[in-house]
Amino acid sequence: MSYLGEDIKKLGFGLMRLPKNGEVIDIEQTKVMVDKFLEAGFTYFDTAWAYAGSEDAIRQALVERYPREKFQLATKNAAWIDCKTREDAITQFETSLKQTGAGYFDFYLLHNLGEHRTKFFEDFDMWSFVKEKKAEGLIKHIGFSFHSTPEELDEILNKHPEAEFVQLQINYADWEDPAIQSRACYEVARKHGKPVVIMEPVKGGLLANPPESVAKVLKDAEPDMSAASWGIRFAASLEGVITVLSGMSSVEQMEDNLSYMKDFKGLDEKQMAVVEKAREELSKIPIIPCTSCNYCAKVCPMEIGISGTFTAMNMLSLYKDLAFAKGRVEWLVDKHFRKRATECIKCGACEEVCPQHISIREELEKAVAALEG
Repeated sequence: MSYLGEDIKKLGFGLMRLPKNGEVIDIEQTKVMVDKFLEAGFTYFDTAWAYAGSEDAIRQALVERYPREKFQLATKNAAWIDCKTREDAITQFETSLKQTGAGYFDFYLLHNLGEHRTKFFEDFDMWSFVKEKKAEGLIKHIGFSFHSTPEELDEILNKHPEAEFVQLQINYADWEDPAIQSRACYEVARKHGKPVVIMEPVKGGLLANPPESVAKVLKDAEPDMSAASWGIRFAASLEGVITVLSGMSSVEQMEDNLSYMKDFKGLDEKQMAVVEKAREELSKIPIIPCTSCNYCAKVCPMEIGISGTFTAMNMLSLYKDLAFAKGRVEWLVDKHFRKRATECIKCGACEEVCPQHISIREELEKAVAALEG
């Protein structure tokens, strides 16, 4: 399929979770994965300045080993990380050029717009910067990645029509999730005529090992297909999708993805019904009914990250992955400048404004016991 004048197959190699030897990226295994990916006819690689070691690794495994015209490389600018001036943010771009050795970027993204992060790109006038780099030939296509509400996405796209594409978190578990609103964000992007790069189709690996009831639905339908394949194939079946990124971290994962994406045709109605049934099974698992409206955050005197804590607890309930849930606390609470549940003084102000009538104090106590140990 061709989008933005680029011929790109529906599977992209996400470079955030590359294989490691201890704490160091395994370059030799990464080379094998790159070779298999390109040999199968796929060409889109996605990294970021913020992915530790990733840009350097892809220089060694890809850029220094293949002609530049044989692949598309995407990277990202995170102006909200350790940047006090516009020059600091611009330095990220220059560092990415140096670390990748790519000469130019086919796709350059402003990284993770939404909430407090959007302001950094506006204050540093990074939109003008990326347009300048595009005019110089150092960027071919300008876009941004996004984790926030459909309303904010609509606002950004109205303000910045120069964005040529949007990268969104889309998977069948989040499709109707009131906190993440994957479907609604996707529909906003399509309303603006923007093609979409999909990230997290397997929800950080969680849908590769879904709850038992969900796994049974998928296995009964197609015994020879992996659980992960359903997440990637669902995302790739949507209209207007440039590619679906899979953060592969082993040769085995690469081979599995290539097996069903090499001649991808899209899910038919019967297969889509299986996905819907899997989603229904997920919805039966008891979770905290938080919609992330954040009315509680507006009245909490301790500025506790209540909705982020509940999202982490729901991840723990659904997927039984404690390390992942703790990581959600770090991202959704600590990185959003909120306090942890341990700081709750049990005043009850939050419960008075909660539209879902959640027993917030009780749930926060459970979160402390489960996540802070």
